[in-house]
Amino acid sequence: MVMNWLSHIGRHASRLASLELFRYIGPGFFVTVGFIDPGNWVTNVAAGSQFGYKLLWVVTLSTVILIVVQHNAAHLGIVTGLCLSEAASKFFKPWLRVLMLGSAMVACVATALAELLGAAIGLNMLTGLPLLLGALCSALFSAWMLFSKNYQRLEKWIMGFVSLIGLAFVFEIWLADVSWVQTFTGWVTPSFPVGALPVIMGVLGAVVMPHNIFLHSEVIQSRQWNVHGDDVIRKQLKYEFLDTLTGMGAGWAINSAMIIMAAAVFFKGGIVVNELPQVTVTLAPVFGKASAVVFALGLLLAGLSSSVTAAMAGGSVFAGIFSEPFDINDPHSRVGLGITLVGALAVIMLLADPFKGILWSQIALSLQLPLTIIPLILLTSSKAVMGSYANKPYGAAVLWITGLIVIGLNLALLIDMAR
Repeated sequence: MVMNWLSHIGRHASRLASLELFRYIGPGFFVTVGFIDPGNWVTNVAAGSQFGYKLLWVVTLSTVILIVVQHNAAHLGIVTGLCLSEAASKFFKPWLRVLMLGSAMVACVATALAELLGAAIGLNMLTGLPLLLGALCSALFSAWMLFSKNYQRLEKWIMGFVSLIGLAFVFEIWLADVSWVQTFTGWVTPSFPVGALPVIMGVLGAVVMPHNIFLHSEVIQSRQWNVHGDDVIRKQLKYEFLDTLTGMGAGWAINSAMIIMAAAVFFKGGIVVNELPQVTVTLAPVFGKASAVVFALGLLLAGLSSSVTAAMAGGSVFAGIFSEPFDINDPHSRVGLGITLVGALAVIMLLADPFKGILWSQIALSLQLPLTIIPLILLTSSKAVMGSYANKPYGAAVLWITGLIVIGLNLALLIDMAR
């Protein structure tokens, strides 16, 4: 009887621990949806169709960098109750604050450009609507979702459908004629084929997106865990890392599957991919004749969902300049949102090739990354900012190595472009 009672207590405690876990997780999976946005589709398809399995290592490296950086951004929000832009405004000198947050606004515009274009391409495939008009409709719809506060109601449905398409890619690798030897080699062996550097940086920028770093810290700080004491802070740090690790692991699988499918279908067949609708071929094993409609609908929903988060990030960054959190009713947040969406539309009007436009927008994100990562490391390593929760020496070393890798890759790209 005693043993039964103890067993019951054990099961009850385990259930409570599980329920407690779900109180703390969430933002990591929210960020993971960004892995299935139009920017990722373009860069992954470009990587797989042009270079086969050789650039899979970039997904592995980018995911490791992402886990380290996103956890560090969450670390800042949990301990200080400030998002990254607020912390930068509070603790940095004006010149560094302007450099960091000004470039972050440019990154938000570049992100919105890819998302609005993706949504517009989806609309074009479904209805024949011209791209520019489709991008405008997508921007207006995204702004309406934020101003009317309807986004949270639709978010779960959008995330579910887009995730279904991402999982379809993972499932399809078991149906396709995949070279697993080349796949496993590609995951762990760095390779720099001739002409691959822009695509490498595009994949990096599409995975480690600057606006997601700001957005992650914004979502975390909005929960104000720091006011509940050290016990809650320590629990949140532990559970948040599990959330980030699991979410980013899922993202790694989806990104890898996209490159593998592109390699198996396009690279093997010698097919050059220069527009997103061609990707529908890779979904045919699961969705058959409906693959074009499913892909177009997924592209539309992914673009809309991600353009909303890009606009939110733009609002958060701009509000942070004035030491304020994101609030859709606040003028500064609204201005930041407007700059992001209108700026993206203005650039779209000048683009001649949407596919290349999305690819280069992701490259622009990779170039901005050091201006987000380095200030973040400075903040989370400072005892004046973080108190006893400042990065320990080994943690700071990992972060600085991560930052130097990103800087090194960016320098290599700039040198390659200058030749």
